[in-house]
This record gives sequence, structure tokens and C-alpha cells, in this order.
Amino acid sequence: MSNWDVIPSDSEIESTIKAVKARGINVILVKNKFEALDALKKFIPAGSEVMNGSSTTLNEIGFGELLKSGNHKWKNLHAEILKETNPDKQADLRRKSACSEYFLGSVNAISKNGELVACDASGSRVTAYPGAAKNVILIAGVQKITDSLESAMKRIREYVFPLEDARAMKAYGMHSNTSKWVIIEREFNPKRMTLILVKEKLGF
Repeated sequence: MSNWDVIPSDSEIESTIKAVKARGINVILVKNKFEALDALKKFIPAGSEVMNGSSTTLNEIGFGELLKSGNHKWKNLHAEILKETNPDKQADLRRKSACSEYFLGSVNAISKNGELVACDASGSRVTAYPGAAKNVILIAGVQKITDSLESAMKRIREYVFPLEDARAMKAYGMHSNTSKWVIIEREFNPKRMTLILVKEKLGF
């Protein structure tokens, strides 16, 4: 077992939640991926614009299947992007989707001090997190909790990146890279960002 995918103790989880909340980020603690999806469905109002970044965690909780099924009452911006056949227009829609009413994704690490850290190659996820999207919902397994901001970044470089690189090669036939980073140190709008923290291993 890697040192980067260990489930923390209940006391460590609770203290981390307090630290995240102190930074203006709402936290919902759930037991498993099924409760995570239920929390997500209850949280987003019917009729809302919904966009999501690429996320193994979202796929694992069943969000991707739910979105594709159409068995929801949201406006699926991702589907609208895929309908556009003009590459330039599709690129414009992708950029605009970062400003959606609800943007969903995950983070790669959570420090015990409350910082949330995410990284990707294109910036398609992290663009929305700091301020573009009206509301941000992040889903993460508790194994992503690290001792500090420094160890959070080390987790990404040593553990997350090799796994993401392998996934990108399989899915797209090309390597990934750690070109775009975002550190959420504080959220000034207490209703804007929510972390759904799941007490099991999800994603990487």
C-alpha cells in the first residue's frame, strides 16, 4: 500500500474538516460513494447549468453515468459541447462552461491545514475552481488528506501524476503533465464552494 492512499483516523478527518471549514469552504462528510452521489443530487437545484471536469472520482461515484442517462433535471453543458461539430465553436463553449452555475470536479490533495490542491495538464478543471464558476462542488476520498501543503504537492508529483499519465496514455494516446496548478487557500463566499468528503478511497 502506498503512503499516499492511507485512510486517516477519524480524529484526523474531523480536524481536517474543521481546517477546511475555517477557510470558508463548506464540507459534507459521507460514508461511501453511494452517499456521495445522493448528496450531489440533493445539492444541485433542478434547472441548473452543470459542467464537470475530467475526474476519476466522479466516474467512480456514478456521476458520469447519471449525466449520460438524462435521468436528472439539470442542464447538461457537457452534452451541449459534444453536440457542436465546429472545433472552434466547441472550444469556445468549453471555455465558457468554466463559468457554469455548478462546476463539479475533484482535488488531488487536501492538507490537514485546510488547503485544497488540484492540478491538470490543460487547465480544463482548475480554471473553474478559483472564481469562474458560480458554484463549485468537489468530491474527494479521505485518502487524499496529507500532513501539509508541501506534502500535498509532493503527493501529486510522486503518486497522482504517474497514475494520471498512464490513464491519459490509455485514453488519449498521449502523456499528461503537471502544467496547471491551483491552491484553494480561502473562499470568501461561504456558499460558493463545497467539498463532499468521502470516507473511503476514491480516485487518485
